[in-house]
Formats: sequence, C-alpha cells, structure tokens
Amino acid sequence: MLIIGENINASNQAVAAAIAGRDREFVERLARAQAEAGADFIDVNAGAGKGALEEQTASIEWLIDVIQATTDKPLAIDSDSPAIIVAALRKYRGERMIINSVTAEPERLASVGPLAAERQAWLVALAMGTEGIPDNVEQRLAACDVVMEYLSGLGMTADQVFFDPLVLPIAVDSSQGLVTLRTIEQIKSRYPGARTVVGLSNISYGLPNRKLVNRAFLLMAAYAGLDAAILDPLDAKAMSLAKVGDMLTGKDTFCKGYIRAYRQGVIVD
Repeated sequence: MLIIGENINASNQAVAAAIAGRDREFVERLARAQAEAGADFIDVNAGAGKGALEEQTASIEWLIDVIQATTDKPLAIDSDSPAIIVAALRKYRGERMIINSVTAEPERLASVGPLAAERQAWLVALAMGTEGIPDNVEQRLAACDVVMEYLSGLGMTADQVFFDPLVLPIAVDSSQGLVTLRTIEQIKSRYPGARTVVGLSNISYGLPNRKLVNRAFLLMAAYAGLDAAILDPLDAKAMSLAKVGDMLTGKDTFCKGYIRAYRQGVIVD
C-alpha cells in the first residue's frame, strides 16, 4: 500500500503557526520523521484558501523548498486552488508527484486536469461533482465516470488516477463507512487499472480513541481494494497494518514485504 504522509497540513494549528512564522526547523522535523517512518510521499498543504493569493503562494513555495532540502521523498501537492498548485509545481524538482485533487466539476477538471497531464503526475480524483459529496455509491461512481472520461481525453491513463471514494465521519452518519467501502469495490471493478486512495483519519472524526477506529478501517479498506492511504506515518501500528493488509490481500508475494519489515523491527502490535 502506498503511504502518503499527512502531517504537513495547515489544518493543524501547530503546522499553520510554523508556516506563518517560517519555522524551518519545525517543518524539517516533520518531513524527516515521516520519511524515516516509511512514507512513500509527503503531502504538502499550506492552507485552505486563507489570506491573499500572494501570501498562500509564498507559503507553498517556502514549504516546497524546505521539504525538498530535507528529504528526497516525492511530494503530494495538496490544494483546493489551481493557482497554488501551479506555484507549487514551479518549485518542485522531483519527477514523481501526486496532485491532490480534482473533482467532476467542469471548471476544476479544466484547470487541474491539464496540469497533471502536462507533468505526467498522478492525480487524486474525488468522487464528487457540483452538488457536493454524494451520500450513495451510485452518484460517487457517476462522478468518477465524468473524471475518467475527461482525463482520458487529455491522454492520461487509468494508472495515473487515484480515485478518492471519500470518507465521511461515521460519528455523523454511521452508514458512511460502508458507503466508502462499497465505492472502493465498485471503482476497482469498473476501472481495474486505476487506483484508490482515502484520507484515513476522516472516518474517526468526533470519536474517542480515533487511532483504533482508523486502523480497523484501514484493514477493511484494504480488503475492499484500497491502494493508498493518506495517514499519519508516525502511527507505527497503522503502518504495520498497512503491511499486513497487503499480505492478506495477495499484494505481498510470498509475504516478503511483511517479513522484511518484521526483520527491520518496524512491525508492532
């Protein structure tokens, strides 16, 4: 399973303060710790549309510079703003990258899709359109169909697309865990060449002992066909379960990845 480290995100107050204060050492520690914990990509999110565009642009450019100077792990550029994504891509020197994200909204497809096609990036596509997040599998799949048709027209292949089936807090609607799992199954059936990704921690929002809920859902999603997760790589138990999930779903041939991780001492229970 591909692991995208979630910790450099301005929705976290400490991270937002570090970005605002240009606390280089704080960001370096977060980037280095996630890389050492086994993250395959480092997610970079400088904020959700707060402040002037110039300020947001300066923040994402600063973050990209600091993280690239700290680790050679590839980055996931995470923003709601196409302009911020453009600014980040100008700074980014790596060959591999993820752009997070696009939706089935025509305007967003037209602004972000060509960026991914031009840079040959992997693209996270949210299973939603102009009406917001659907509460059922069918409408989420319909949004995926719109996205895939558009991206195919740009020359992108299915394996460049990471469909996000969307995870809503089960504390708000206890049916949503199953909706997400069934959406993963249907995406993998309809587009076997595409991949799936979730923002894992959304499932437990508002609940006590959130890590337990996240870890359990990770294994369930692995069985449904999950290929990648945006999560906290410093949670060693979650990282261990990602290895276990790969092994139990046939993605780890002869259990080599699990055994290697065990010998390295990174498997915990």
